[in-house]
Amino acid sequence: MQSRVAALAGATLVSIIYGVTFTIAKDVMPAHIQPFGFILIRVAGACLLFWITFFLLRFFGKIPKENLSKADIPVVIAAAFFGVALNMLTFFKGLSYTSPISAAVLMVSTPLIVMILSAILLKERINLVKSVGIILGLAGTILLIVGKKAVVVGSNENLGNLLVFINALSYGFYLIIVKKLMDKYNAFTFVGWIYTIGFLMVLPFGFNEFQQVPFSAFDFSIWWKIVFIIAGSTYLTYLLNLVTMRKLSPTIVAVFIYLQPVFAAVFAIGLGKDALTTDKLLAGALIFIGVALSVKKKK
Repeated sequence: MQSRVAALAGATLVSIIYGVTFTIAKDVMPAHIQPFGFILIRVAGACLLFWITFFLLRFFGKIPKENLSKADIPVVIAAAFFGVALNMLTFFKGLSYTSPISAAVLMVSTPLIVMILSAILLKERINLVKSVGIILGLAGTILLIVGKKAVVVGSNENLGNLLVFINALSYGFYLIIVKKLMDKYNAFTFVGWIYTIGFLMVLPFGFNEFQQVPFSAFDFSIWWKIVFIIAGSTYLTYLLNLVTMRKLSPTIVAVFIYLQPVFAAVFAIGLGKDALTTDKLLAGALIFIGVALSVKKKK
């Protein structure tokens, strides 16, 4: 029970970090770094941190000496493709074409996608309580997003929405794939390889924009935000998701996506960039009830 509570706390922390990231990333991209260039920096920085952590833990004997089996190498490549390359590239590119509200609504379809994929690929049972929780959480999240009433028209709504949906589908596949790997290996055994392969996949897309980044012109406020996104929003969140996956199903991990807009709104309100309204309170209540029902363990 204690390990399950710790896993739920870890998933909540991931949502808090992602919620804060929405506000912080806007101060860096695209004003200082273009999207694909930023993705390359994120993946390269996180990859370096994963390998440093891996070798330190291996040196002090904190992780077992195990190697990936040849049969699992294609699975790791697939995890890198769906969880790093396709996931990040399609979201940022889709967001540049469509409106932020449309992108956000499509992104929170991930729990429904994961629930369906888990039922098909992992034979996970879909019970009524979990289904109701996912639907309530989805309703509250959409209410919170649409309630922003931001009127921004995308340059190519259809293409942008398609790319964001591919992003949600890609992340769903990633959670399913990683769940199978987590049952066999220590997280640090393969996560470094996932990001190394992912780096090679995003390199052709982000190299040109990376060359244009004016690093010498950055002040401290920009640098700490870049470090936060690499170390917190990428390195730490991916590790926490992998660890929580040992105790939670992919569907439950995905449901915590609903909390991200809530924490983003709380952070924005705290900074005076947003205001608390009745709609936000109602949306927040629906989301928390939905998440609570979704993670409720069947007796």
